[in-house]
Amino acid sequence: PSFPSPVASQTFIMTKSQFLLAFLAVVSTNVVSALIPLIDGGKGMPKIYDAWFNDQIAKQANAAISRAVASGKRIMEVQFPPVPNVDEVKFGTPLNQKFGQSQLARDLKCKGGYKPGSKLSRNLLPYANIYWAKRIAGAVKGGALGGKPVGVLTAEAVDFDEIGNLGDLTRTGKIFTDKARKEGRSNEAMICINPGGEETWERLVSAHGQPNCPLVVLNNSYSTTYDLGNKKNFEEVYYLKRISKGWVFRSFPGDWEAYLEKPDGNVELLKSYKTKPSLREVSELVRETSFQRYAMFNDRYMGGRL
Repeated sequence: PSFPSPVASQTFIMTKSQFLLAFLAVVSTNVVSALIPLIDGGKGMPKIYDAWFNDQIAKQANAAISRAVASGKRIMEVQFPPVPNVDEVKFGTPLNQKFGQSQLARDLKCKGGYKPGSKLSRNLLPYANIYWAKRIAGAVKGGALGGKPVGVLTAEAVDFDEIGNLGDLTRTGKIFTDKARKEGRSNEAMICINPGGEETWERLVSAHGQPNCPLVVLNNSYSTTYDLGNKKNFEEVYYLKRISKGWVFRSFPGDWEAYLEKPDGNVELLKSYKTKPSLREVSELVRETSFQRYAMFNDRYMGGRL
């Protein structure tokens, strides 16, 4: 009987080994690529509206804040819709109700839960902002090894006794009150929710900031400059703003990006800007592109995108 040559067998074995190594290399690369969005939320603006429910916003914001803190940024702005449908929060939408029940009530462990007449259901935005402050607190303090205590102050109607789980937030209070000033701690990082017009932000730092410690303005509800971001040199480290027919997005240290929201609810990047553009510039680009493509048939209300 004939037997395979030892050389041929050895060649065959080597070929299988090489194939296996190549296969593992490809699999490892794909696994790492798949894990990146799980770790930092991925690149580009978060997915509408899944990102409010699957941690993408929290991961992206934390990653951006961590990069900014590591680069030496101290005063920062983080801005995004605290609930999926901000404009409709007074009337209620299925998405907002789902967010209140599945995310806020459960994560914050609100005593009254999310039900008709509860403090959470009547003050959805203020409690949503506390939820987001809790979610970014780890990055604000410098990560797991950062060691800084983190406080949260708000100008909104929040009953902190209602909240059973504040996570890394170890001090709470109201912005610009004597009590909040007196309770400030050495080496404390601070998150200030919806403090008001930019003309108060420098006073905010002097009242509640600590030397060389991060201070984040979170989800200010309006702009007195009627433009993107701020003009007080607070680094816009994570910024997501709805504009007519689309969105503006920026994640530190990346570019500013203008997105078109299409009739099917997906978004398309239209233009990137190395420096912050004006609100008028990006609004005109997105609105005109939408009209050229879809005329009057790109409406999120008519299209049921709520």
